[in-house]
Amino acid sequence: MCGIAGALDLTGQREFPAARLLNMTGAIARRGPDDERIHIEPGIALGVRRLSVVDLEGGRQPIANEDGSLWVAYNGELYDYPVLREELLARGHRLASRCDTEAWVHMYEDRGEGMFERARGDYGVALWDRPNRTLILGRDRVGVCPLYYAERDGWLLWGSEVKVLLASGLVAARPDLKGIDHFFSFFCAGTERTYFEGVKSIPPGHYLKIKDGRVELKKYWDLDFPDAGQERRLADPTPLVEELEALLTGAVERRLHCDVPVVSYISGGLDSTTVLGLSKKIQGEAVPSFAVSLDGAGTDEGSKAAEAARVLGSHLTTLRMDRHAIASAYPELMTAAEAPVLDTTAACMLCLAGEVHSQGYKVVLTGEGSDEALAGYIWFKIQKVRMAFRRGPTGALLKLARKALVRGGKGGHRPALRALGGVRPAQQDVYDILGQSRSLLYSPALWDSLGDHDPYSDVQFPSERLKRWHPLNQSLYVAYKLMLAGMLLSSKGDRVARWSSVEARYPFLDETVIEFCAGIAPEYKLRGLTDKWILRQVARRTLPQQIASRRKTMFRANLSAVFLDDHRPAWVDQLLSPESLRASGYFDSRAIADARLALPRLPRISARRLALDAGLASAVTTQLWHHIYCGGGLCDLPVWSPPERQALRPQPVVDAGQPCLS
Repeated sequence: MCGIAGALDLTGQREFPAARLLNMTGAIARRGPDDERIHIEPGIALGVRRLSVVDLEGGRQPIANEDGSLWVAYNGELYDYPVLREELLARGHRLASRCDTEAWVHMYEDRGEGMFERARGDYGVALWDRPNRTLILGRDRVGVCPLYYAERDGWLLWGSEVKVLLASGLVAARPDLKGIDHFFSFFCAGTERTYFEGVKSIPPGHYLKIKDGRVELKKYWDLDFPDAGQERRLADPTPLVEELEALLTGAVERRLHCDVPVVSYISGGLDSTTVLGLSKKIQGEAVPSFAVSLDGAGTDEGSKAAEAARVLGSHLTTLRMDRHAIASAYPELMTAAEAPVLDTTAACMLCLAGEVHSQGYKVVLTGEGSDEALAGYIWFKIQKVRMAFRRGPTGALLKLARKALVRGGKGGHRPALRALGGVRPAQQDVYDILGQSRSLLYSPALWDSLGDHDPYSDVQFPSERLKRWHPLNQSLYVAYKLMLAGMLLSSKGDRVARWSSVEARYPFLDETVIEFCAGIAPEYKLRGLTDKWILRQVARRTLPQQIASRRKTMFRANLSAVFLDDHRPAWVDQLLSPESLRASGYFDSRAIADARLALPRLPRISARRLALDAGLASAVTTQLWHHIYCGGGLCDLPVWSPPERQALRPQPVVDAGQPCLS
């Protein structure tokens, strides 16, 4: 993977200054420390920072087709490139490297905008069609690779991170209050909105087409499920188990293809351990593994990870993290993530990626995506129990319990019992708890600024299709579209890995695995209250019984306790001081003070305690994000600014019109 940056003149053919473009690529030097290259011609500028993992010498970019009429800058991996390469050669294309980057210009020659239907993998891509003066900016199906854009002064600017846009000097870092409201509604800013005013994210499965100054967003892929009752079912599910095993084996094998060593994250749970076990099955020995052990800061899976690594013969590195270490990592996490982050384990993953890098590795496999495919989270089980008892007196009690989650707070702001796409997904109770913190902590000024904005109105789901699916599949769709893309693959995935120049690869997000899991019957995902039933059958073929049968344990660290215990960093109290809260304007200072006093006194299991716990942690991280990116002044920590170019080694600039292929 790499990092890309660029600019397109929407008004004509002005030349974009090379120094400005180099400032943009310099802002993401951590994404690609191995090489830096730019291409500039009238009206268009492309820049790349490269992390070399395939064809280390020959994969430099931006790269062009044979006559220089098509140019591409690309971040990602096309995992079936060996097959795709043979297809391109058979059709007469000349390829000058073993790197998948140049496949894009030839796929475009053959298929035009239909190239995304053939592109299988993780990517953020910018392709310039010079003869037609057309730019294509595209993002992979599920959102592994980020791609942001903004319009300023007649320029369309884009990049793999928001830092690229800020470093251009054309985009000011101003907060998007609606994005912050998304964070307090869904744990993330959704799939298109960001936390920066005027900065948008290309949604997964979409691309922008820019021609004649017109910017058009197009969808090329969406997750789909069979209508309820039409899912794949067999009297004997053994063939389905064998099919999933073959698909997962292929997904891991494709992600092991690399010119540098590959390692794996491992939690001791089913998903990452299955990936590690398949690596041993494919290569004859398991790849090295890396794990986090939580010391008094949450559920510790360190011993389970150690057992799995020992059984599989993987050399394990374990990183121990306590509350102090997590809180201390948060300023760096906010800088990397460019977003408030409630999930404190993201700080653990930031530090773990740093350990991977310090040992000289660049590529790591992860188990992310299994819970979304195969119903691994606790709320899917709760939904199933609720549906079993939704009629009669028990159902009435459950309805009253849900209403208790959304009692109004100060100012009378009372979130309704919500729906997404016309259905109520399994995770809605969790969203309602977090949403309750809005009514408890928001300042009157923030409510006034938001007006009648409804964060749910920003989330566009295919309601007619959604209503035809089984309720479990409805909830899985929401999981893929919101938290997976908006948080898990961003602040806990791409951003924290790339901060340490590490590329994360996700076998469970292989297109073939996603499509298979979407098509099978719900009972193969959640059988009774056994999550990921079909994956457990696969695991029994690779792992010892005691590991394959382990119950799901969510990797979760403490929330507000990380920031508010007796050993908290000084910057926490500075961020939550009345002066800092007034300066940012998001939260009511009296409400924050009252919440800090009330939280320890509340019952450990209560809706209000959960809302205050999540709300206070979210307030701390929102304040910290604002300080780092939106002007500082809230605490004694440094703020982010673009790096000085003289600190970076000079790199060659590709002359306008010079193709990279001979």
